[in-house]
Amino acid sequence: MKIDQFNFAGKKAIVRVDFNVPLDENGNVTDDTRIRGALPTLKKILSDGGSVIMMSHMGKPKGKVNPKMSLSQIVSKVSEHLGVEVKFAPDCANADKEAAELKAGEALLLENLRFYPEEEGKPVGVEKGTPEYDEAKEAMKKSQKEFAKKLASYADCYVMDAFGTAHRKHASTAVIDAYFDADSRMLGYLMEKEVTAVDNVLNNIKRPFTAIMGGSKVSTKIGIIENLLGKVDNLILCGGMTYTFAKAQGGKIGKSLCENDKLDLALDIIKKAKENGVNLVLGVDCIAADDFSNDANTQVCDANNIPNELEGMDAGPKTRELFKEAIKDAKTILWNGPAGVFEFDNFTGGSKAIADAIAEATANGAFSLIGGGDSVACINKFGMADKVSYISTGGGALLEAIEGKVLPGVAAIEG
Repeated sequence: MKIDQFNFAGKKAIVRVDFNVPLDENGNVTDDTRIRGALPTLKKILSDGGSVIMMSHMGKPKGKVNPKMSLSQIVSKVSEHLGVEVKFAPDCANADKEAAELKAGEALLLENLRFYPEEEGKPVGVEKGTPEYDEAKEAMKKSQKEFAKKLASYADCYVMDAFGTAHRKHASTAVIDAYFDADSRMLGYLMEKEVTAVDNVLNNIKRPFTAIMGGSKVSTKIGIIENLLGKVDNLILCGGMTYTFAKAQGGKIGKSLCENDKLDLALDIIKKAKENGVNLVLGVDCIAADDFSNDANTQVCDANNIPNELEGMDAGPKTRELFKEAIKDAKTILWNGPAGVFEFDNFTGGSKAIADAIAEATANGAFSLIGGGDSVACINKFGMADKVSYISTGGGALLEAIEGKVLPGVAAIEG
């Protein structure tokens, strides 16, 4: 069922949202992007004359109640954005009363789903690889179904709108759907947009296609890099992982970050890029520093000849030009991971060069998808969110989708 075709009048909808938002030490929301992302779906339900029950996780409480991760802290923020006073159920698995009393146009937020181990479906307090664990896992499967059934019992229909957890087979994302027929379960607007954006980048490619992969480790991105090598025209590898490539090719990298056990992998990627006719862009120079801090002394070095006492912190001026060249004429762009230590203002230059080039290409008609926490933070830091086509809310889920994996949270709805 498509959410647009569904009339929520007189119905209770349970919506899996992603309200896993960052809080400061006083429990105040420091970035409300995810709350704002859920609003179109929630407002559609309320304006139709339905009532909404929101469920989400926050952090990793590992199946135990932890007040620091209580969703009670965000009730006022959600109320403010939604424009209705949100009620709160302090126990997500015992909210029958709160759900039953909900009237049309009202909203209820359930406490953190992960306060129950059944949400993630992982046994707690037993060691993996033991017979006890296997027994506990079987028992957990049963109780996970019961937990999902309980959540489902609060509502008439189910909306999956948490792309950030769509790659997890959890009670609220890929078990609960079994308790609703195909006409009463659907993807929310945010999920629909995310699924379409991934589809544009993987199956509806307008060429040239440039992907930019950054971050500190090649090991965490290998699956994505390998899947992209068969699809892209240009692949920019930047950030900390580039020093592993430089060293693999016999370069001197000083104190730079390096995965010494991944040197063969780096050479293999270079070889595969050649075989696939992909233009692989690796840094030729870098901004190196004598200390891992914002006010360290810096100098520009060749990427394969960094003095012993220095470490690479950002892409150098020549490299930034190479980035721009590979991005400016692209018609499809994917960016995941910064080009330097962007947390320090003095080392944002490489990432800013990428962002500027993406903005220019987007203005010229490219489809640009930004995903992964750090790239999104970069775009927001530069105030350029409105200059790109789409910003994904789901880091891990986006990456798994781009790797070509099926997302349980999408499969559960679409069957």
